[in-house]
Amino acid sequence: MKKIKVAVLGCGAIAQRRHIPEYADNPNVELVAYADPVIERAEEMAKTYGGKSYTSYEELLKNEKVDAVSVCSPNYLHAPMTIAAANAGTHVLVEKPMASSAEEGEQMIEAASRNGVYLMVGHNQRLMPPHVKARELLESGQLGKVLTFRTSFGHPGPESWSVDGRASWFFRKDEAIMGAMGDLGVHKSDFIRYLLNDEVTEVAGFIGTIHKEETDVDDNATCILRMKSGAIGTLMASWTHYKGGDNSTVLWCENGVMKIGTVDGDEVIVELIDGTSETYKVGAMATNEKQVPSGVIDSFIESILTDTPPAISGEEGLRSLKVILAAFESQATGKIIKL
Repeated sequence: MKKIKVAVLGCGAIAQRRHIPEYADNPNVELVAYADPVIERAEEMAKTYGGKSYTSYEELLKNEKVDAVSVCSPNYLHAPMTIAAANAGTHVLVEKPMASSAEEGEQMIEAASRNGVYLMVGHNQRLMPPHVKARELLESGQLGKVLTFRTSFGHPGPESWSVDGRASWFFRKDEAIMGAMGDLGVHKSDFIRYLLNDEVTEVAGFIGTIHKEETDVDDNATCILRMKSGAIGTLMASWTHYKGGDNSTVLWCENGVMKIGTVDGDEVIVELIDGTSETYKVGAMATNEKQVPSGVIDSFIESILTDTPPAISGEEGLRSLKVILAAFESQATGKIIKL
């Protein structure tokens, strides 16, 4: 079987820790090129994994014939890089948030469609074992209808994660566009849509910079969501969980409660009103400290090999992005935003 030739645009933390090693582990992939304005980063990846290094993605796309790319750049470059890659006829896996605006998201989807290539968004939360199990349990119907929920994602911030630490693009609004909401909140808007198999219809957002005063992006957000089904709940994103980070979700349903990742982070607990309780230990979720395979890369490559559109499509990414954009609009206007 011919190998899928892959290039990686942007060689920061997410590329170094997730995308590139996971491509390297996939027997159907050949890593051929890397682009980063800090050429040493691209060179380091080329030396470790094989392939060529470039300072500019335009140059890479012009000189290399690749089947697929990962876009692992600062947020403001997601759209231009994706569109350029699609126009070069390559499939694209773009990190989240897929774009800085809904218009950009639509342009990316249009470019992929026009060029007959796939666009996938790196919403890895859908693929985490506890999340997959939780959706399966909900679909079994034993819990009945979901009535209310809370979902949150918090850690100490990108300082310890990003290769540039405090000097990271994550803290510069012109490059990041948004802070904790773009980093963590969009994971949760995507996850709650996936888990409940439902769409968000109304959003109220309380978003601010509470503690990291030296940055001009948000470090905390709490949002209230109303779903199409009528379920209501909260979504929280935080970069100030300095102790005890959180990636948990609780659903209160007609017949009981489901708790996902509330104890050790790798379990789903179902407690029914009839007194029965079941704990499913299904495998860990990836955290900044503990890298487990995200599943995103393998899923992307599988899509290309089998010529099957990715489940986490550009359209899905855009719906999840629109939820957090509505939260920012709510914060700015003091109004509840309808989607």
